[in-house]
Amino acid sequence: MSQAKERPILFSGPMVRAILEGRKTVTRREVKKRNALDCLAAGFEPSFLTLSGNADMCPYGKPGDRLWVREAWLADSQLDSISPRDLSQGEPIMYPADGSVRQTGCAMVSQGRGRPSIHMPRWASRILLEITAVRVERLQDISEDQAEAEGVGFLRQIPDADETLTAAQLFECLWSSINGDESWSGNPWVWVVEFKRVTP
Repeated sequence: MSQAKERPILFSGPMVRAILEGRKTVTRREVKKRNALDCLAAGFEPSFLTLSGNADMCPYGKPGDRLWVREAWLADSQLDSISPRDLSQGEPIMYPADGSVRQTGCAMVSQGRGRPSIHMPRWASRILLEITAVRVERLQDISEDQAEAEGVGFLRQIPDADETLTAAQLFECLWSSINGDESWSGNPWVWVVEFKRVTP
């Protein structure tokens, strides 16, 4: 039996909050690997991509693998000139998504500059997810339940939000704001990665 792997995955602040609150248990990411797209173009069923022998086609992993979340973060302002790889891993870290601070013996004196999620090292990550299911489907095939599981509820709290929009319509708005309107209308194949939060 192959050993579970860990991989990083980026999430925005609202999605991090949704994960922490238990409102987000799935993510959709566009299928971009050429070999996977070639299989779909050749007429293979989407389930073919998730067969055990094809597990390497999904860049996020397979059930049982883990994803450590990269999110925006910051350290003390005294450390602003130090790159993440040169930090000692003992510094306090602040997470702007919800304002929480990871204290490690020394206290944060003043908040430093924000650091983007792409530069978060593994040791600074506070969220670990275990993949429970992976499948491939068309983007627009999302159901109401799946849209809710994407964590779109926060969009209902935006001032002047249209309260008549369904969860699927809210997901369309979210997807388009990140990937562009043409991405939604193009209805790409997406990896649907379901997960549960586990203790790091």
